[in-house]
Amino acid sequence: MRNPLRYRLWYTARQKAVTSVVAGALALTGGWYGFGRLTAPEDRSCAKGVERPVGSDECVGVADGGSYDFGQSQLTDVVAAIARENAALKPGTYATVALLLPLTSTDGAMRTKMQHELQGAFAAQYRANRLSNEQVPKIRLVLANSGRNNLLWRPAVDRLKTMTGAPDHLRAVSGVATSSTQIKTAVRELTAAHIAVVGTTITADDIANGPKNDPFPGLARVSPTNQDEAEALAHFGQRLRPEKALLVQDTRTGDHYTDTLRTAFTRLVRGTRYQPQLFTSRSDPTDEGNTANTFRDITHLICDTKDADTVFFAGRHTQLRQFINALGGRGCQDRPFTILTGDEGSYLGSDKKLDRNALRQKVTVRYASLAHPDAWATEPGKGNGKGNGKGNGKGEAAATGGSPQDYQEFLNLLATVSRAPAGPIGPTGHSDLTDGQIIIAHDAMTLAVQAVRRASPGGRLPRLADVGEQWPRMNGSLKVSGAGGWICLDNHGNPYNKAVPVVELSPEDGRQRFVALAWPKGHPPDATCLPPA
Repeated sequence: MRNPLRYRLWYTARQKAVTSVVAGALALTGGWYGFGRLTAPEDRSCAKGVERPVGSDECVGVADGGSYDFGQSQLTDVVAAIARENAALKPGTYATVALLLPLTSTDGAMRTKMQHELQGAFAAQYRANRLSNEQVPKIRLVLANSGRNNLLWRPAVDRLKTMTGAPDHLRAVSGVATSSTQIKTAVRELTAAHIAVVGTTITADDIANGPKNDPFPGLARVSPTNQDEAEALAHFGQRLRPEKALLVQDTRTGDHYTDTLRTAFTRLVRGTRYQPQLFTSRSDPTDEGNTANTFRDITHLICDTKDADTVFFAGRHTQLRQFINALGGRGCQDRPFTILTGDEGSYLGSDKKLDRNALRQKVTVRYASLAHPDAWATEPGKGNGKGNGKGNGKGEAAATGGSPQDYQEFLNLLATVSRAPAGPIGPTGHSDLTDGQIIIAHDAMTLAVQAVRRASPGGRLPRLADVGEQWPRMNGSLKVSGAGGWICLDNHGNPYNKAVPVVELSPEDGRQRFVALAWPKGHPPDATCLPPA
């Protein structure tokens, strides 16, 4: 039987010619399509202004208009709120402030921190635009992702440096939340481009300006340095006996938080009878590594000391958690120990791997926090802002350095932005405030807004470099009355004698209990809050 398809397509000369042309055209078209697919550059965009760098699956860059959540579901509500606020602004009426943060971190505690940073910053943006008697310029907020551990900071910073002109008019960068080598380099590049930077939770002493030099012109910070935190802890623990204290320290160098905290704590334990106990964390400090094994051995050696009762811990929160868990299972259960550390302790409130039972085994963990909802509240656990402000660990109220009224105004603002039409923005209850991140991010954004507006002649957009030149005048009656305490900047952009809440981890799940306020100078600032010469 004849093949019917062959008969219809290949029987006459004309059919052969037509069939050959069609087949050739199809082959040519398919070839060009395949070649185009093979040679066309891969589309690595995630959103406008955001893409995946070659070799990475992270979406980094600066999200235009603040409407992209970087694939982080817990950021979705607050990102949507920021986008709504930005959309209500008329072009040419606003200055842009960017939040530079590791928004795609895979560490659970860091993800919570990112959410809280955005919530606090949005609250300050909303007040600046809606509740400040129509002051200008208005404030537009955009999100810049520096990637896990800030390793992909370069694309974000490069993009930010191009946004100083129209239509963005970038005038400041806030966030800048970790004391790492990557962030130090990013801050150097931004300030070299005359972009003002406000650090929220950077505490490393070497990511700061000072009397000897200003390597970061235009940088301001709202958090005390590690040295100031250590001094505050020393004044708080006036009964500290150095001969009964020892230091547990990370030997990994290049981490500016641990490097400077180690230096500060070494001064405090001068006179101890015991050499430091050493551990080495991984290059990624959120990597569990094998340090838990090291801490098991260190707890044996701590028990061998016979009379040590205070441990200063210089390390990041992952290793701090491992150390607490190990100390809870130590052999000398009859001996009490107090662990003192820096503000990384705040991450442990939401750390599910922390063995809360260890805190019932005569182990007390206290840290120098950056803010706490009970620091200026009369009713601990409610944070209602009627005024507590315990000043020095003895129960006396602090008459200066902050105020219950300032904190109550913050609570009222938070209630407004947490519900429609401004919100929702995600959970903002008392327990969500205990890590201090929402409070400190709000204060940092408030500082940035005030600098932008003070540098604006007649309400016009300020010149780029003028914003960072406002820091030396932000003290005295021009101080920023933050929710976490007064921000009185010195000539180098550092907060003078900033209130340091001493906070204790509680055996109850998620609790971070306020103990008292401490001060780097041993007492609150006077009413003028003018840094001395």
